[in-house]
Amino acid sequence: MTWWKRPWVAPLGFVVLVFLAFSIPPYLSLDPAQSRVPATWAGHYPLLVVHVLCGSVALATCGLQVWPWFRSRFPVWHRRIGRVYFFAGVFPAGLTGLVVGATTPFGPVAGTSNVMLATLWLLTSVTGYRMARQRRFGDHRRWMIRSFALTASIISNRIWGVVAYLSLMSFYPESEIGPLVAGISTWLGWTVPLLLSQWWLERRNPARKKVTTEREVSVTSSA
Repeated sequence: MTWWKRPWVAPLGFVVLVFLAFSIPPYLSLDPAQSRVPATWAGHYPLLVVHVLCGSVALATCGLQVWPWFRSRFPVWHRRIGRVYFFAGVFPAGLTGLVVGATTPFGPVAGTSNVMLATLWLLTSVTGYRMARQRRFGDHRRWMIRSFALTASIISNRIWGVVAYLSLMSFYPESEIGPLVAGISTWLGWTVPLLLSQWWLERRNPARKKVTTEREVSVTSSA
């Protein structure tokens, strides 16, 4: 598969680079005063730094992992970068995300969403890694596409945040709008990409769906 037949690769790479260039610098200084998320307890900021930096590793590497041209042309590097994505990115970022998300200063709605996101992020990535270890590469790719959708959801989270803020600013005072925007953006940020990834997987694999339907019909008939 030639690289130009995947026109989404270059725009995705550009968006990721811009996002990382904007998001990482405040946390490289290790200065809590520059954090974009207020600390809620003594260990919150250190865990947040680990979450942001490891999440940035996951985001920086995930695009190459789902790029078919790179995967088929450089299989050894695909495996190596995949290990970096999982062990230096998703795994530490997901574990710290569980704690940081549960203690978020943006309210219980956002906190519940963050915990669910971190849990699903870890589950999809661990399952994808296990599928690769078992050499079930078709299942591995499907699970890693779900993991990729959750990794990239941090970008759509910011987009939904802007949309929610502009939609609510005329109806709520500035002091009340923060938790509302956080709740909306955190939920839509990961549910929409995950649902879209599942739709894409179903659309790309009609044969599996047909086999499943035929089995269901067979079981119903025999019953």
